[in-house]
Amino acid sequence: MRLHDLKPRPGAKHRRKRLGQGESSGHGKTSGRGGKGQTARSGSSIRIGFEGGQMPLIRRIPKRGFNNTRFTKQFIAVNVGELNQFDNGARVDEAALKAVGLANGRADGVKILGEGELSKKLTVSAHAFSASAKAKIEAKGGACEVVVRKPAEPAKA
Repeated sequence: MRLHDLKPRPGAKHRRKRLGQGESSGHGKTSGRGGKGQTARSGSSIRIGFEGGQMPLIRRIPKRGFNNTRFTKQFIAVNVGELNQFDNGARVDEAALKAVGLANGRADGVKILGEGELSKKLTVSAHAFSASAKAKIEAKGGACEVVVRKPAEPAKA
């Protein structure tokens, strides 16, 4: 078999729908656009939630209650099993995790989770630990240090 012998499997390629090819084609006259109106015109696109100028439903209904999503903390999850790549007796903090590529991206901190097995004694410094991760680290003679972020000071007038 050579490159010029390759072809797609039967049924993998579909014929293009040819619009405006007469009434008997099934896609003639309005060419699948329905009757008249805004969506029948060329170049028309209506954003999601637009109701033709009428006040949209999302703006008509009352907004009540409290939503906590603005104030939630986003943690980068690192499993205990991934910490085995550090040397025995090493100190593992956020900077060390980023250097190895385990804690990439923007977040409020690092949380150590208990997936996997730890085979080395490590001093782990992170913003949060799961109960199982803490137990596994301390079972190997390591230590868990919780880092507390200082809240941002308000701007001076």
